[in-house]
Amino acid sequence: MNNDDRRQADNLIEIDHVSFGYDASRTILDDVTLSFERGKVTSLLGGSGCGKTTLLRLIGGVHGADRGEVRFDGRVVDASDREGLYRLRRRLGMLFQFGALFTDLSVFDNVAFPLREQTTLPESMIRDIVLMKLNAVGLRGAAQLRIAEVSGGMARRIALARAIALDPELIMYDEPFAGLDLISMGVAANLIRTLNDVTGATSLVVSHDVPECMAISDHVVLMATQGRIVAQGTPKELMDSTDPEVRQFVRGEPDGPVKFHYPAPSLDEDFGVVL
Repeated sequence: MNNDDRRQADNLIEIDHVSFGYDASRTILDDVTLSFERGKVTSLLGGSGCGKTTLLRLIGGVHGADRGEVRFDGRVVDASDREGLYRLRRRLGMLFQFGALFTDLSVFDNVAFPLREQTTLPESMIRDIVLMKLNAVGLRGAAQLRIAEVSGGMARRIALARAIALDPELIMYDEPFAGLDLISMGVAANLIRTLNDVTGATSLVVSHDVPECMAISDHVVLMATQGRIVAQGTPKELMDSTDPEVRQFVRGEPDGPVKFHYPAPSLDEDFGVVL
């Protein structure tokens, strides 16, 4: 096996010189190259707007890259190939940033949805799978509740149960800790790590929560504007980094290379006075 074959065998996802923008006036990702190893938990950290969620959308085929390639298990993700995308999405689970639960369905039916849509399993087997997935997130007893009857933290766990319903090879988490209390945050972090280890899945976690990601990740990528890779490595390597930009982000320091203000005209130009 040559080096290229060995690399492909180790990596489930490869981002190869990818550039992307939602319109011609603004580039979100500029010549980004990354790889995500099979069976590992990788966290994507970085400020808002640096392209973390956009990267997940490209992996899932929601959008196609303007330049470069996104490869899943060695195959190029083609956003225009509907049959190919259907096969791809059968192999991945997605925990959306705001849960994206169906509010007119029960907890049980939300988790059962992908099983009913993408398999021909009998209802008796779907029932057992749904209850097992809900049990894994501690909510088997809530199966018959309506979504309006559950808390925000419970909704996030229901969405996680739905994301793992098809036992995916890849699980993508978009801000899994947002809006959770400290207890729920710890439970969610442990669930991500445990599910990854038990199922052998590959997990990508997009988050701003440094302590939780550092506690559960095998590999961490720190991104900046336009997807620039500031640093990557083990959690310890990033926490011990002496790079000013890395230190500022992982320690939450207000002063440093990363500026609070989005680029704007001078105050004199906007207000006509020098302040």
